[in-house]
Amino acid sequence: MPTRRARIPAAKYPVERFTLDNGLRVVLTPDRSAPVIGVAVVYDVGIRSEPEGRTGFAHLFEHLMFQGSENLEKLAHFRHVQGAGGTFNGSTHLDYTDYFETLPSNALERALFLEADRMRGPRLTEENLRNQVDVVKEEIRVNVLNRPYGGFPWLTLPPVMFDTFPNAHDGYGSFDDLESATVADAADFFRRYYASGNAVLAVSGDIDTAEAVELIERHFGDVPARPAPARPDFAEPEPTAERRTAYDDKLAPLPAVASGWRVPDPIGNFADYLPYVVLAEVLTDGDASRLVERLVHRDRTVTSIGGYLGFMGDPFDVRDPTALLIQSHLPPGGDVDKVLRTVDEELDRVATDGLTDGELARTQARMATHLLRDTDAVLNRALRMAVLEQQRGEPGLLGELPRLVGEVTDEQVRAAAATLRPERRASVEVIPGGGRS
Repeated sequence: MPTRRARIPAAKYPVERFTLDNGLRVVLTPDRSAPVIGVAVVYDVGIRSEPEGRTGFAHLFEHLMFQGSENLEKLAHFRHVQGAGGTFNGSTHLDYTDYFETLPSNALERALFLEADRMRGPRLTEENLRNQVDVVKEEIRVNVLNRPYGGFPWLTLPPVMFDTFPNAHDGYGSFDDLESATVADAADFFRRYYASGNAVLAVSGDIDTAEAVELIERHFGDVPARPAPARPDFAEPEPTAERRTAYDDKLAPLPAVASGWRVPDPIGNFADYLPYVVLAEVLTDGDASRLVERLVHRDRTVTSIGGYLGFMGDPFDVRDPTALLIQSHLPPGGDVDKVLRTVDEELDRVATDGLTDGELARTQARMATHLLRDTDAVLNRALRMAVLEQQRGEPGLLGELPRLVGEVTDEQVRAAAATLRPERRASVEVIPGGGRS
């Protein structure tokens, strides 16, 4: 008897797309249900685009974009957004960097002016650079060096799994590379990657489309045209044998292990990639999931376990190469080898026996719920549509994802599980406390 699938309809988000003469792509998705807007600008540059000798530069430059711009002094961006009752931030990812605001809908023009002004040029001064290098170094100390499991596994697994610099290097950056950065480096990075032709602007929420188009053309239309640069080559050799390493973490109270397996190209081969997204949820989402039930509740060999696609945990905003990750924390004295063997056993069970009746439908319904909840907020919708436009030219895919997840079959999940073999696995183990004797 075939395994039941969830019947999930697509979400109907209105989408309008156009491109300015300077190459800036624009996505509008109106929603008049509340007087709020989300504005997002996404640049097609992230950690993987950093040149050798400049590790951490994409994140450092994100900080510099908040230090004043062509017509605004330092901190003016903060003041103008917060003064209108809004919030703002930015973030650096493997394949893009985003900047965003949530504001009352009557502040749309303010947000567009602010983003257009820094697209023309941030204030790149020696004082701003040195100040933000110090800020980033302190962030590394707080989030990585002086935190239990700092950088685990998003910084610690890639160098085990990958061979090439774009995929394997430390995206936070080394202190030496950060300290050697110059204003000329920053200006070159801006010219190369922060071009209008390398960006997407998305606006979601309570907007009149015709008015929004007029305001966007007014504020962004005269941003100088610069084309998108050639994207660096991220190609990575396929693994030929299992890879594994361990390191001491003096601050970690418990052992931990994370494993990753290469998966199909999430953009070029989306149909084959999607079953891995479902498989990760089958394995680890909720108390009834395969690995939680087996490892946490029955065997009690781990205290927690999670699985996801992409090193930063979002399966739909990453380019190839990427991975399915499973990470777990163990009790004191826990046996990492036993945990890895049990994961292999459960993957073999899925590949051989398939899913139980209702297991796939339950997982798909939970996934659809999460997707719809995450895009209910207008800012999240703008951010996700901007990335989908940038990487795929398909912002409307956001509304189709729940339906597509619901169309994944038991056979596809079984086939995905069958590829996650030990010889294709890369693992990193955290040895807690005093380390190895």
